[in-house]
Amino acid sequence: MIATENKNGVPFLDLITPHAELEDRLVTVLKCALATAGFVGSPAVEEFERAFAAYCDCSYCIGVGSGTDALRFALLAVGVKEGDAVVTVSNTFIATGEAISQTGARPVFVDVDESTCNMDPHKLQEFLETQCSVDVEGRLITHSHGLRVSAIVPVHLFGQPVDMDPILELAERYRLKVIEDACQAHGATYFSKRLGGWREAGSMGHASAFSFYPGKNLGACGEAGAVTTNDGELASNIRMLRDHGQEQKYYHRVEGYNGRLDALQAGFLSVKLPYLSQWNQQRRTAAQWYSDYFASKVDHVHAVRELPNARSVYHLYVVCVSDRDRLRKHLASIDIGTGVHYPVPLHLQEAYKRLGYQHGDLPITERLASSIVSLPMYPQLQVEQQQRVADAVLESLKEK
Repeated sequence: MIATENKNGVPFLDLITPHAELEDRLVTVLKCALATAGFVGSPAVEEFERAFAAYCDCSYCIGVGSGTDALRFALLAVGVKEGDAVVTVSNTFIATGEAISQTGARPVFVDVDESTCNMDPHKLQEFLETQCSVDVEGRLITHSHGLRVSAIVPVHLFGQPVDMDPILELAERYRLKVIEDACQAHGATYFSKRLGGWREAGSMGHASAFSFYPGKNLGACGEAGAVTTNDGELASNIRMLRDHGQEQKYYHRVEGYNGRLDALQAGFLSVKLPYLSQWNQQRRTAAQWYSDYFASKVDHVHAVRELPNARSVYHLYVVCVSDRDRLRKHLASIDIGTGVHYPVPLHLQEAYKRLGYQHGDLPITERLASSIVSLPMYPQLQVEQQQRVADAVLESLKEK
């Protein structure tokens, strides 16, 4: 995650440079917190919540302790409960599955679009129409376990929005809640015919979850997250859930959690938020350079496709190759960092063995898991560094 000592090397991620550039302002936040003892629930949290809600074009933002908290609280607030089924994808970080499981619901996985790595609306429709039925009370029930399907969690993976219009249409048809997992998509946009124009990731579902883990496009200096929504009642419920179920101190309406966003992280995020659009554009510029290079010179490297009606913020720049291990070993030998997101899909993880999935159940997800590799991507990435990465990729392919 840090700059490499080899002058010809390229780190996978550079978290040092932006913090060095903003050091004075970040230190001021720390000094203010120390001087006022405003560590939890201070005006700094409310200030960031207002600013991030406006950035996402949402009415409400509720700061929480992590992206996992954000997902869990959003699901609970829309009414997901024990004995429900929630439909999502398997090629995501385990927090997506954990948030569902920890409400007492069962994750149900559908396959993805091979070119975008995101939820395939056709696979979702196929599942809802062929593996579920509507009962006499109008509830959608799974054939396999007799569970009520209550929600869909589309994951805006790698910084690219899911094709949301058909998902929103299916959700309305079957009376399902939609919780966007926008943990990697701060500032990404999607042109929705259904909603009448360009919309921010995090503004299209009933509620949405963001992570501010340090490596994210908008990262805290520790753990942090947020829920965005346009529903005032949901916002109030999530505020209670994050703070032990209390509306006022020591008066608890429900049994809640300790999932508050601390003031120090909120202050750091407020310093960084004005730079997010610029940083995202720098990522898009770097991604376009990679894509143009690989399209013109390399036949065996295929970048994840950006939808024509979406603007990715390239939290990660992901390509598919035939021999990932060989490529990564070669790049590592010359001090070029890479990542794999994610090598084992959730439905095949030991943690979810109880769900009963087998190899071959989600063939596209499984194929992608064995071939995707993330190349260096961050706002401060220079063209000269990208050229070294791209040349090394080409050299590795020529050695076959």
